Parts: sequence; structure tokens; C-alpha cells
Amino acid sequence: MKSRKLVAALAVRNRGSRLYGKPMQNLHIESSTTILDNVIACIKTEDSVSEIVLGIAEGNDCNVFSDYADSMQIPSIIGSEEDVLSRLIQCGDITEATDIFRVTSESPFPSYSFIKEVWENHRTTNSDATFFDDVVDGCGFEIIKLDALKESHHLGERRHRSELCTLFIRENINKFKVTKFDVPLHLIRHDLRLTVDNPEDLIVCKAIYNQFRDFAPRIPIDKIINFLDQNLELIKLTEPFTSAGYESMYNWSNHEQE
Repeated sequence: MKSRKLVAALAVRNRGSRLYGKPMQNLHIESSTTILDNVIACIKTEDSVSEIVLGIAEGNDCNVFSDYADSMQIPSIIGSEEDVLSRLIQCGDITEATDIFRVTSESPFPSYSFIKEVWENHRTTNSDATFFDDVVDGCGFEIIKLDALKESHHLGERRHRSELCTLFIRENINKFKVTKFDVPLHLIRHDLRLTVDNPEDLIVCKAIYNQFRDFAPRIPIDKIINFLDQNLELIKLTEPFTSAGYESMYNWSNHEQE
């Protein structure tokens, strides 16, 4: 039997109508630590993930990511900006991955402490896809067999090849073996968001990083939640975006319930 290889595929681009160049925004100016820096450093602490690849969107404004990958000594591919799913597949192919670890490159605080457990469960159950969805917005992740992503790309429509890379799987639950991993209740907080899509999000994530820099890159989600609960002005900063973010998330993630 072929041994399993889990590879983190990080789709990156520089365009953004609300905040330009989100992955390369600084969390800490003095040390020039970017969002992408912390994501990659955090993933590198997990032995379950064998390799990290940048899936870079086409365009001259994204050349910075090729230079960044070279400086970090990690592989990269360049592909369609719109067809994010194809970029994930390319990342898997060049590293001979069997499975893809998927997080967004503008979310600096992944739920690192669950990666090993979710990966072991994914393999034991021989799931095509395992979703760690219900945690604070921006902290979740997905693990998907590369073959399932390829089938999604082949059978899906244009909308399935967008940044919603597992939408086809979620809409066709009968075609795949899917596991939705249970999230501890204290990490389900629909009043919080830890993904950077707006300047206000960046302010909050910078405040968190500066508070817990000594823990970086493995900043515990529990500590972040407690910190925000003690600094309600930060929660209020992102309040205008929180409901819309969770509404779109759950409309997407709950397709398997339909």
C-alpha cells in the first residue's frame, strides 16, 4: 500500500478589494513578521505535514511570492488566479502528495494543536475529506485526498474551482467519504474572527500577535479567545464583518446536511 504524504498547499495572491496583499501584511513591524510567515512557521512545527508549497496566482503583482518561496526554501507553483482548486492540485502533484492540508494564507493563527489528531483520524477512517470547520473563523482547516480534489476538478463546474475548493465534495456528499471533526465547544465562537480581509481584522491580529509574541508561531487559540474577551473594543472592531463571514461559512460548510 502506498504510504500517505500530507502536504500543506497555501494558495496566495496579492489582489484584494478591501486590503491589498493580505498574506504579506505585517503582524509585527519591528521584526517584519508577516501573516504568511506565522502560518508557515506554525505548520512547520507539525511533523504530520511533510512539506509546504505555495500555490501562487499568475500575474506580475504576485512575483513577490516566488521570491518569498525561494527565500524560505519551499517549493512553489504558478497557476490560474481564478481556478484555485487547480493550484492546490499542482501543489500536490509536484510534491507527490497523497493528501492536501488546506488553510487560508490570510489567517495567521491555525488550530495547530489538532492537526496530528485530525490527520490520524483522516487516515484511520480512510476519509476522502476531513473538515475542521466550526472553530473560530480563520482557525479551521481541511485535509483532503489529492484524488478527491482531482475528481472535484474534473466533475465540478466553474464555481467549484474557485477559492471554495471543497465545495463540490460538500455538495456531493454521497460520492465521497467525509468526516466532520468535532470542535471543542469553547472554541466555537461566532462573535470572533481571526482572518484578515479588512483593515480592522489586521488591527486585531496585530494586537494578538504583539500580546503573545513569545508564544509565536504556536499561539494558543484559548489564550487568544481569553484576550479578546478582556478587550471588547477589539471584538467590536470586527463586529460589522463577523455575521456575514459566518453566514457564508455555514452556507458553504453545511451543504452536506442538505
